[in-house]
This record gives sequence, structure tokens and C-alpha cells, in this order.
Amino acid sequence: MRNKNLYIYTLSFLLIGVCSLPAKAQLGAARETFTRADTLRGSLSPLRTCYDINYYHLDVKFDIDQKFISGSNLFKFTATQDFTKLQFDLFANLKIEKIVYKGQELPYTREFNAVFVTFPQTITNGSKDEFTVFYSGNPTIAKRAPWDGGVVFTTDSLGKPWVATACQGVGASIWWPTKDHQYDEVDSALISISAPKGLKDVSNGRLRKVTKLKDGYTRFDWFVANPINNYDIEANIGDYVHYDGTYEGEKGKLTMDYWPLSYNLNKAKKQWNENATKMLKSFEYWFGPYPFYEDGYKLVEAPHLGMEHQSGTAYGNHYKNGYLGRDLSGTGWGLKWDFIVVHESGHEWFGNNITSKDVADMWIHESFTNYSESLFVETYYGKQAGQEYVHGTRMAIQNDRPIVGPYGVNREGSGDMYYKGGNLLNMVRTIINDDEKWRGILRGLNKTFYHQTVTYDQIVNYITEQSGKKLFPVFDQYLHYKNIPILEFTSFNGRTLCRWTNAVKDFAMPVRVKVKGGDYTFITPTTRLTPVTLAGATKDNIEADTFNYYIGVMVN
Repeated sequence: MRNKNLYIYTLSFLLIGVCSLPAKAQLGAARETFTRADTLRGSLSPLRTCYDINYYHLDVKFDIDQKFISGSNLFKFTATQDFTKLQFDLFANLKIEKIVYKGQELPYTREFNAVFVTFPQTITNGSKDEFTVFYSGNPTIAKRAPWDGGVVFTTDSLGKPWVATACQGVGASIWWPTKDHQYDEVDSALISISAPKGLKDVSNGRLRKVTKLKDGYTRFDWFVANPINNYDIEANIGDYVHYDGTYEGEKGKLTMDYWPLSYNLNKAKKQWNENATKMLKSFEYWFGPYPFYEDGYKLVEAPHLGMEHQSGTAYGNHYKNGYLGRDLSGTGWGLKWDFIVVHESGHEWFGNNITSKDVADMWIHESFTNYSESLFVETYYGKQAGQEYVHGTRMAIQNDRPIVGPYGVNREGSGDMYYKGGNLLNMVRTIINDDEKWRGILRGLNKTFYHQTVTYDQIVNYITEQSGKKLFPVFDQYLHYKNIPILEFTSFNGRTLCRWTNAVKDFAMPVRVKVKGGDYTFITPTTRLTPVTLAGATKDNIEADTFNYYIGVMVN
């Protein structure tokens, strides 16, 4: 455990008149400028909302020597209104060969990475229809996957080709034509990847068929039976070997499929089996059943650190405990388990089962999954260990800008969505002060929003209603503003007073305090100075719980 005093702000002056800061500009980040391309990528125009995507058949051939891809994607959709024109997305460096509808080619225009297709007659509201996009080109090559997007073309340690896709953030349209917005997940998909002879492809879902093609390639057909977001759809091509197992979970027998590189088979069996099984036991307890029993659970070795590809988690942690052998919490607890297996699999519940409608709310994915790490630690090493772990991650918090990003422009907020977000959720648990109720809320989220895309308000409303606590200002403070609130203690006419400063309007977060040597009790300060209702408390002997609360403390 790190010294809690590192997180106490001792200020020697009084912030005169600062009871609350209602203007987001005061606590937030500088205004950003966005382009037409950002709007096309991130907004929900009528050309996107006019159709609901039902099914994809993505069929792509990888020419590894030329770093070239070619193929098609079938769009099956249901019209949500009458229309004659729609938008899908494909990066401009990839060529559209043709768009086919009922045997004829459709006219289209392109603007940045958006493609606008015009149909020969009105597609009527409620009707089901389809079209196919044929395309080819040299896709964007990812230089630092998974932090940048694109295709990874590399070789394994034996010099054999090794290819992977990773496109979270930038979007799946960086390598295949799709309706590239998180609000509309396809209901099911067939993913057909053709790889050069001697190599295997591993994608999401279940392997349906392997076909040897006349040109020396082999096509692997993978079917995903559940809704899936665009960036989760993956191709992994390499000299893979397969082994399997099962897990007796809350919904019955879950298939476990493992795909390491052939020469890492023994390492994988030693590292993956135990970590994956322990992860499932922990997360099914805290979050509810694994959300994709129909598609199974897979780990796939990848030439990048890792990614939460639904039902096919990409893994590149070199079969080490921790995060590439390091403990991100500095406590020692993070070295007792494989970070990538646990964290990326945690996204199966938060990110894949529950998906934010707009990338501005990626905290819904990352804050909960970061917090899941501490719950995993708690499961096997006790609650105190889990609390120490989440507290230790504060060293990485930047407080640089708001965690919630700007809506409608495909832009995430601060990377603090990980560690600050995890600490926020631990604070919410502390405020609720009922671990069974908290567990019920986490499981309830995954049941209520099962296989859905969600908004900020839906998630915060649910937690607030189920907890019975006034949590909206708490989430507002930590997610919409960059600065943390400060708990100020002072005295006047022999009375000890307190208030929250540097805080949003109506901020009244319950906080645990104690007299030195005593036990913690809850008080509920507001942004106005009020007496501390704790016997014997003075401004000099009162202590706030800065271990479980990520706050500043000022004694005046």
C-alpha cells in the first residue's frame, strides 16, 4: 500500500468564495475544434439512422507479401424510415470496386471516409433489404497497435508471417466497409478470412468451415451468433495451434478455445488455463454469466499487447504475470495474475455486452473494466488487497481533461477513464456501504442492458436508482470535470466546519471521516460550510478516508 498522505492536498490559504464551480470550462479542458470528417465519422445523421444493421458477411483475402486486402461485405438491414440514400464507412485509401444491389451496381459518392449510396427506388420503412460492397487496397498499417489502428503485418520469432487487426477508436472502417458507429451493433455475422497456405486465421465466434481454395489460400469461416460492435471483429493470421477445454459456469458448459503460436503451446497451457478459469469464476460472481456462451470464449496470441475482441480476446502479454511483467498498482498484487487475460476478458461484460452508444462514453468500457481488476484481486486475496490495488493505481492519474469526451465526433475523453474511473467506482461502492447491494448493481447492469448499446444517463440512472443514493453529482464531478473535489476543514467560534470546494453545483458526496485513533463514520458535506457532526472533532484531529476516496483535503 502506498502512503495515503501522497494524496492529501494541504493548502495554506483559503479559497475565498469557492463553494462550487458550476461552469464546466472552469474545471474542464480547453475547447477542441472538429472537422467535417469528424462529424461524418461520429454523428448520427438520418443517412445512418435510416437503417438498422442486422447481418454482415465479411469475406476478405489477405495478400501478406503485398500487404494488400481484397474482398466484400454483405450488409443486411431493416429500414427504420423511408429512404433512398444511406451512409456506410470505409477509409478513403481503400478502393470501392463496386456496390451491388439486386444484381445491379449502385451509384455512390465519397467524402473523407464516408460513403453515400443511392438506391434506384425508395426503401420503405420496416422492409428488410441488402447490398454488397466489393473493395480492395493496402490498408493502414498499425505502427503501435493496439494504441493506433490498422493491420499489423509482422513475423513471429521463427520468421513466419503473423498478421492481426486492431481498430478500437479509429474504427473498423480502417480495414473493412461497415456502418462504423457504436450505437448500432450487428445482430450476427459471418467472418470469412482467406490466408496463404500453411497459415490459420482465428476470428470471433465459432469456426464453421475450412475451405482450401484453388489459388493456394485457405478460407476460414467464423460465425458470431450474438450482437457485436464493429471494432471487435478481428482477423488473426499465423502459425497457430489449437487446444480446448470447458468451464462449468452459471449458464452451463462454456467452451474454452486457446490459439497460441505453435511453438508457444506449452507456455500457453501453463499460463492461460489457470488465469482464464480464475477470471471466469471471479467475473461471473461479480458481473453475472459470461455474456456469449453461444460463441464460446477464446484466447488468441497476437503480435500486439491485447484487445477485447468479443469471444476472441487478443493476447500479447508474453505469458507473464502483471502487465508485461510490471504491476500497474505498485502494490505487488498485480504480479500474481496475468493482466491481459483478466483486463481484456473483463471487457466481455463492459464494452462487449454493454457498449457505449458514443465513444465519448468509453468510460463505460474502461472504468468498469479497470475496476474489475481490483475485484479479481479481492476474489482471491481478500477485500483489503483489492482496495490496495485500486488505490495503488492512482499514481497514473493525470487529471488532464474530462473523462467524458465530446459527443458526435468520434472522440474519447481523457485516459483517466481507466485509473480515475476505477477509483470513482470504488468510491461509489464505499458510499453505498453494502457490498451485496453493490454486487447486485454490477450484475443488474449486465442483465438490464444485456447485449445493448447505452448512454451515460442510462448507466448513471441505473446505479443511482438501485443504490438509493444521490450519485449524479458524484459522477458529474469525476467524469465531466478534470479536477477532483477538495474537502475543506476550518473552525469558527469554536465549531469545526467543513465543505466541498472545487466542486460542481449541488455536490454533496457522503465521505468517511474519523477523529484520530477512532472509527470512521459518514458525514455529508455540501458546498456550503456546515458543522461537522462528529464528537470531539477539530480541524486538526479529523481525518478523511483518502484511502477509499480520491479527494483533496484542505485544513484552514
